[in-house]
Amino acid sequence: MFVRIGNTPRDYAWGSTTAIAGLLGTRPSGGPEAELWLGAHPGSPSRILDPAEAGGARDLASWPVTAGKLPYLLKVLAADGPLSLQAHPSPEQARAGFERENAAGLAADAPERNYKDPFHKPELIYALSDPFDALCGFRDPALSRAAIAELGDAPAIAAFAASLDGEPGAVLRRATEWLLGGSAEVRELVSAVVEAAEGSDGEAAGTVRMLSAAFPGDPGIVLALLLNRVSLSPGEVLYLPAGNIHAYLHGLGIELMAASDNVLRGGLTPKRIDVPELVSVLDFSPIAATPLPPERPAPGVEEFRPDVPDFTLDHIEVGGDVPSAEIALTGTAIALCTAGELELSGAAGSLRLTRGEAVVVAGEDRIAVGGGAGTLFLAMPNR
Repeated sequence: MFVRIGNTPRDYAWGSTTAIAGLLGTRPSGGPEAELWLGAHPGSPSRILDPAEAGGARDLASWPVTAGKLPYLLKVLAADGPLSLQAHPSPEQARAGFERENAAGLAADAPERNYKDPFHKPELIYALSDPFDALCGFRDPALSRAAIAELGDAPAIAAFAASLDGEPGAVLRRATEWLLGGSAEVRELVSAVVEAAEGSDGEAAGTVRMLSAAFPGDPGIVLALLLNRVSLSPGEVLYLPAGNIHAYLHGLGIELMAASDNVLRGGLTPKRIDVPELVSVLDFSPIAATPLPPERPAPGVEEFRPDVPDFTLDHIEVGGDVPSAEIALTGTAIALCTAGELELSGAAGSLRLTRGEAVVVAGEDRIAVGGGAGTLFLAMPNR
């Protein structure tokens, strides 16, 4: 069956005022539009546009077919400025942390609570803008040391660059704990780095200027220099597993994640940072942040399948030489049309989707996408 859904974009301050409306062909609200949520998450469940199609249910959080049963949340994300540095726990860490905080008697909405639920929160982002900029994972400290040294030879900068010598994991852990410790020496370093960046060129200086403008004095400005700076081209996907420290900086994309609220912040935010808990979940192994390659099971279909059971994302283009595509479903799916006009058909019937429209697909083993020319994003559980 097909059930049409919609939602109102979340108005987080970092959101773009035009990007989501421009993509979906909707009227801008006049304020920031950061994330359009498509799913059953209680924080902003999608509305069912015709409740009669779902037995009278008005949103996906109250419809028995989807309530508590969608392991993923699909979003359109539009960042006009940087988000907080953050990381997410593994399933084991989330379960243990949730049980520990429950045993301690912390209320569900307690400000000191780290774990809102017992689930992990891996995520991926499909870039639509050119570019989509992000920070993703720790890089080799030698690369960071060289980039920081290029900012100048102020004593605080030189001392910090020199401290990045040694076994990479231990160096990165020590530097992260120190930067987030809030000492006077850290504040001096942040000030020196920001001042040096004003008179410098290069990627590191540009990152510092961007972050300092949004979060003046924040130690995350320097912590960001220990991470990979990534610029995705349209169609590239970045996967962010458990323990990966990251921040989206600017751009428009399709985000898909596990349906969890577990976020441990690490800077670039006025919100609480629990440094010991953050450090306990972080993966300090240096990585090269490379796009997740797609599988191509059929013409016109790209499938992005990470190593978690919660979600997979299909990007489907039909029209011209590819008049239609058939997709095997692994459970209840959500489809969003971002361009053109398409027809979805299955055993229970069919419907047409135009740019900006979304639908839940339930109880179908396969669907066909065709009947026009356009672009469809399809989220579903992983095989």
